[in-house]
Amino acid sequence: MTSTVREPLGLKIYRTLSRAAEPIANMALQRRLKSGKEDPDRINERRGKAGRERPDGPLFWIHGASVGESLSVLPLVCRLLELQPDLKFLVTTGTVTSAKLMNERLPAGAFHQFIPLDHPDFVNDFINHWRPDAALFVESEFWPNLILGARRKVPFMALVNGRISPQSYNDWKRQPNTIQYLLSAFDVIIAQDYQNAERLVELSGRKVEMLGNLKCAAPALPADEDQIAQLRSAIGDRPVWLAASTHLGEEETVLAAHQILQKEHKNILTIIAPRHPTRGEEIKLLASDMGLRAHLRSCDETVTDDIDVYIADTLGELGVFYRLNDIAFVGGAITPKGGHNPLEPARLGAAILHGPHTFNFGETYATMRKAGGAVLVRNEREIAAAVSRLLADGKTRKTIADAAHNAAESSAERVLTDICSALMESLSRTAAKS
Repeated sequence: MTSTVREPLGLKIYRTLSRAAEPIANMALQRRLKSGKEDPDRINERRGKAGRERPDGPLFWIHGASVGESLSVLPLVCRLLELQPDLKFLVTTGTVTSAKLMNERLPAGAFHQFIPLDHPDFVNDFINHWRPDAALFVESEFWPNLILGARRKVPFMALVNGRISPQSYNDWKRQPNTIQYLLSAFDVIIAQDYQNAERLVELSGRKVEMLGNLKCAAPALPADEDQIAQLRSAIGDRPVWLAASTHLGEEETVLAAHQILQKEHKNILTIIAPRHPTRGEEIKLLASDMGLRAHLRSCDETVTDDIDVYIADTLGELGVFYRLNDIAFVGGAITPKGGHNPLEPARLGAAILHGPHTFNFGETYATMRKAGGAVLVRNEREIAAAVSRLLADGKTRKTIADAAHNAAESSAERVLTDICSALMESLSRTAAKS
């Protein structure tokens, strides 16, 4: 461990109580299983029981909690494999959706497992089986048993693309010794932007590097070309725009914007792709309450001339809908969720609209706005005005989309190269000391 600070009492209490809480952990897993949040064929992985044998040779373990973090891992794995072809990569996540994506997209030489729950015995079984030579934690997964259990047995640990939300930052400031002790487990900390670097410096009391957001290097979202063709045919020449990754409270704003837009664009189609697809029925009812007719993609309903709203409540198809639309409102920022990744629509040619609460991607959005690639909107009137303007002015729409695309691509190679170089240098220094 890089710190000589003694383990805080609160952490000791947490670890003692969590060891006694195995029945509760198992009950929680069963509840999640019943609600479809766990894979029944791989549930034992959540208890630290490996789903396969450890491969021979050096093994890097990379952990990203869910879909966004796991997608940012893909280019990192590919680049590190180019630099060190003899490496094998264990990639862990905690959600069924991210597991599916990783199984489909990880390159040869890498494989996926579910991360164990934060129980000491589960963590020990996991670490003892995989015996990783290095561990990279992506963004902000600070589970004490997992981090401290890994630190005891893993030679090198790094926090990559480190992020602390404003709320988490305020919460951790009330437990300064705990977060400093946890962060001391990492040999190197790399923040995703300057704001997060400042928070991590204050919480850790040590040097933090800032090399850019790893999500800048993520590949474009995949899409089924047949599905795109079918939807394009169904939409025809209707004016269309997309509200992507929306949250509770945002769909009402989007639907209200649709109603304003209808005054000028009689047959406009609004596509809503909610952040959580299970909310499709809820959004359809909301649309109905507002006098709008909606179809659900999850029910195999397609776009017809008589619907106002198409709800894309399916998994893994956001790449399809970004390709269908050159105007995309990116959610999570009208409500204070911190905003979602604007690089995904930028890579696929969309002019981007976003709300004011973008702290998850603050510098990314600021860079895009400075380049002219994103437009800030605060409510249904501003959304409707921006969409109407872009629908009417193809030149402006293309200028904004091109600016977003260029901003995304220009940073991708630099970020990936710098992060991989910093990791390999830190790993070499750690190996030289041991």
